[in-house]
Amino acid sequence: MEPLRLKTNYRCVPALQQFYTGGPFVVSSDSSFIACACGESIKIVDSATAAIRSTLDADSESFTALALSPDDRLLFSSGHSRQIRVWDLSTLKCVRSWKGHEGPVMCMTCHPSGGLLATGGADRKVLVWDVDGGYCTHYFKGHGGVVSCVMFHSDPEKQLLFSGSDDGGDHATVRVWDISKTKKKNCIATLDNHSSAVTSLALSEDGWTLLSAGRDKVVTLWDLHGYSGKKTVITNEAVEAVCVIGAGSPFASSLDLYQQNAKIHDGSEIFYFITVGERGIVRIWNSKGAGCIFEQKTSDVTAGMDEDGSRRGFTSAVMLASDQGLLCVTADQQFLFYSLDFTEQLLQLNLTKRLVGYNEEIVDMKFIGDDEKFLALATNLEQIRVYDLSSMSCSYVLSGHTEIVLCLDSCVSSSGKPLIVTGSKDNSVRLWEPESANCIGVGIGHMGAVGAIAFSKRKRDFFVSGSSDHTLKVWSMDGLLDNMTVPINLKAKAVVAAHDKDINSVAVAPNDSLVCSGSQDRTACVWRLPDLVSVVVFKGHKRGIWSVEFSPVDQCVVTASGDKTIRIWAISDGSCLKTFEGHTSSVLRALFVTRGTQIVSCGADGLVKLWTVKTNECVATYDHHEDKVWALAVGRKTEKLATGGGDAVVNLWFDSTAADKEEAFRKEEEGVVKGQELENAVSDADYTKAIQIAFELRRPHRLFELFAELCRKREAEDHMDRALKGLDSEELRILFNYVREWNTKPKLCYVSQFVLFRVFCIFPPTDIVQIKGIGEYLEGLIPYSQRHFGRIDRLVRSTFLLDYILSGMSVIEPQAQLTESKTELLLQSEIGIPDPDKENDTNEITASKKRKSNKSKHGSHKKVKNVAYNKVESIQLQA
Repeated sequence: MEPLRLKTNYRCVPALQQFYTGGPFVVSSDSSFIACACGESIKIVDSATAAIRSTLDADSESFTALALSPDDRLLFSSGHSRQIRVWDLSTLKCVRSWKGHEGPVMCMTCHPSGGLLATGGADRKVLVWDVDGGYCTHYFKGHGGVVSCVMFHSDPEKQLLFSGSDDGGDHATVRVWDISKTKKKNCIATLDNHSSAVTSLALSEDGWTLLSAGRDKVVTLWDLHGYSGKKTVITNEAVEAVCVIGAGSPFASSLDLYQQNAKIHDGSEIFYFITVGERGIVRIWNSKGAGCIFEQKTSDVTAGMDEDGSRRGFTSAVMLASDQGLLCVTADQQFLFYSLDFTEQLLQLNLTKRLVGYNEEIVDMKFIGDDEKFLALATNLEQIRVYDLSSMSCSYVLSGHTEIVLCLDSCVSSSGKPLIVTGSKDNSVRLWEPESANCIGVGIGHMGAVGAIAFSKRKRDFFVSGSSDHTLKVWSMDGLLDNMTVPINLKAKAVVAAHDKDINSVAVAPNDSLVCSGSQDRTACVWRLPDLVSVVVFKGHKRGIWSVEFSPVDQCVVTASGDKTIRIWAISDGSCLKTFEGHTSSVLRALFVTRGTQIVSCGADGLVKLWTVKTNECVATYDHHEDKVWALAVGRKTEKLATGGGDAVVNLWFDSTAADKEEAFRKEEEGVVKGQELENAVSDADYTKAIQIAFELRRPHRLFELFAELCRKREAEDHMDRALKGLDSEELRILFNYVREWNTKPKLCYVSQFVLFRVFCIFPPTDIVQIKGIGEYLEGLIPYSQRHFGRIDRLVRSTFLLDYILSGMSVIEPQAQLTESKTELLLQSEIGIPDPDKENDTNEITASKKRKSNKSKHGSHKKVKNVAYNKVESIQLQA
C-alpha cells in the first residue's frame, strides 16, 4: 500500500453556473454561442459546453428583448428602463444607447444588412432605428395592443417589416410595413385572423409565404403576393414559436425521405415548418396539406403548471445554422437540442443535448458509477438531473416524484450497474437505473417528507431512509431484475421511531453492521442492523445535526451541526473525541477523505474547509460560493469533490497537493537560476538586466540595493533611464508599490525620490494614469514626500545659522564673494526665485565649512565681518 499523503490544497473548477433565468435569448448566426438574459445581466454562453464566455452588466436592469447583428459583432438589448443599448461583443462595452419608446421594448430584430434595428414596444408602436447613428428612421403606429414580435423580410431588396401584436379582447393582428422612403403609406396590409396574441412569425425560403402563430391555437399561412390567407392550421395548443425548416437541412432531408411526394404543386414549393407550445412537444407540418406529419410521442419537458394555472411547456424554438438541428427552450430554463433521423421507415426526433440555464437551489448531489463521469443533482424540483461531467450538459432527467426531491444516494450494484435512490416531499422513496433512466422500485410508507437516504456499503442489497415523521426505515432491494420497465413495490425490513424531530441525515457503516442517524433534536444515534437496535446516542451539540458519516478506518462517527462545529464521536462509549471550530455559520456537510485522516466540510457561510483530524487544524478554506453550500459529494476513488448550494453553482474540486508541490519545486529551481543570473549581471555592471531579473523574482530589497548603487554612479541618470524604459505597465505598478514603501523610511527616501523623479521624466502622464491602482499609490507618496521636503528644507536653513555663528566666533573666515552668494541664496529661497548657479555655490559653501581660519592669509576678522554685514544690508535695501 502506498504511503498516506495528506492533502493540503484543492483546485476549484467551476463546472456548472446559472446562465439563463427566463426571458429573451438570441442565438448567433453560426450557432456557436447564445446570449441569454440572466437576472440583471446578459450571459454569453458557449452552446456546446454551456461555459460562460463573458458577462454584460447593465446597472440593475431586467431585460425584455435581445437581438444580434448578422455578423454577430453587435448585441442589442433593452429592458424595463426603455433604454436601447448597443454592445460591442469584442470589447464587451456599451458603445451607444438611446431611448425612444414610451413603454418597455418587448421585441427587437436586426435587418439582414445590419444597418437597421426594429423594435416593438408595450406602447403599441413599431420603431426602426439607424444602428450607427442611433436615430429613428421610421415611426409606425396602428397596433391596438402590445407589439409581441417583429421580423424583417429575409431578402434585403424587399423593404418589408412584419409585426404582430395582442390588441386585447379576442383580437390580434399582423401588420406589414414598407420601410422604403418611396411610398407615403407605410402600412401595406393588416392581416387579421388571430383571436389571441401573435407569438411568432416566420417566412418561407422563397420569401412569399408568411407564417404567424398565436396563443389562439392556430398557425396562419399568408400569401404575400396579395396579402391574403392561404391556410389556417389548427394546432390544439397555444403555440409559442413557429420555425420554417430549410430545404437543405438534415431535417428536410429526413422529411423528404419520409414524404416521397414532396414535389412542386400549384407553382409553389412545398416546405415544412415546426410548432412548439404549451404541451411541450415538437410537431412538424407540411405546407401543402397543412397536416401534421410528425408529432413527438413523449415530452422532454417537466410536467407541471405555472403559478397562473397555465401549462408548462416550450416558450421558444429556433432552427440552428450549420445543420445543428432544432433548439427548443422550456419554461423551466432548459435548452433542448434536437436532431431528426429517418430510420426503419420511422421518423425519430432525438434529444442530442440538454443545457440547463438555472438549477434553483441545489440540495444534494452524488457521483454515479465507478468511473464517476456523471453527477446527479437534486435541485428543488420533482426530478433528478444527471450531468455528464465532460461536457456539463444534462444527459437525462429522472422523473417520477410528484414533489420536490430532498435527498439522493448512489452505488454500484453487485452486478456492476449503477443505481440511484431518492427521497422526496411526496413521502416516498424511489430506486432508479440511470443507464435506462427507468424507475425500478418505489417505496411507500413514510408519513412525512423523506429528507435522508443512504445505500449499504458492502452488500448493496438494501438502503436506509430517514423522514420528518421521526422514523428510520430499512428497505430491501430483493426482487430486482435486469431490464425492468415497471417499478416494483419496495418493502421495509425494519422500522424504528428514532428521534423526537426531523431526521436530516443517515449513514451506513462500511461493513453494513451499523447505521447512524442525525436529527434536528440535536442528537445522533447509532443503530445495529438489520433490526435497528439502539447502540449509542451522541449528545453534546447545541443545535440540530445536519450530517453524519462513519469513518472508513476507525470506530467513530463525524457529525456536522447548526452550532457551527464538527465533532468526532467514539462508537464504543459515545464520548466526543474531537471538536472542530472554524465555520461562522451552520455546518451542513462533513465527510471523511484521505482514508479517514482528514475531513471536508461545507456550511451556510458559503465556505468549504479541509481539516486534518490528528492536529485539529484547518488546512485550507475556500470561498467559491455566494450562498449556503447544501451539497457535498466525494469521489470514491479519486476523492475529487463536488459542491453546490443556494447560488445554483456546481464546483468541482481536484486534489492539487502534488501539483502544487511540484510547482513550488519548479519555481524554487527557477529562482536559484534567476538569482545566479542576477548576481552575474551585477558583477558585469549590466544594471538593466539585473533590475529586470529583480522584478521577475519580486525581490524589493535587492532592487533597492541596485537603485542605490546606480545613484552612486557618475552617470546615474543614464543607467537609471535604460533600466526603467524596459518596464511594462505591470512592472511599473509594482515599482510604484515598492517606491511607496521605501518612501516611508527616511533612510531610504533619497533613492525612492530619485527613482520617482526619473520615472516621471521618462514616462508621459497619460501612460502613468493608466496604471492600475496608481491613484492609491500616489496618495501614499504625497504626504511622505511633503514631509521629506520640509525636513530637508529645515536642514538647509539651519546651515545658514551655523555659518553665521561660526563666522561670529572667528572659527571660519568667509570670503566676501562667498558670503554674498550665500545671502542671495537665502533671499531667493524665501521669495521662490530659482538660482542657476545653485550647485556651484553650494559646493563652494561646503568647501568653506571645512577650511580653518588663517589670519596671515586673509586679513582681519572684523573687516571681513563688516563687509559681509554691509553687503547683506545693501541687498535687503535693494529688495
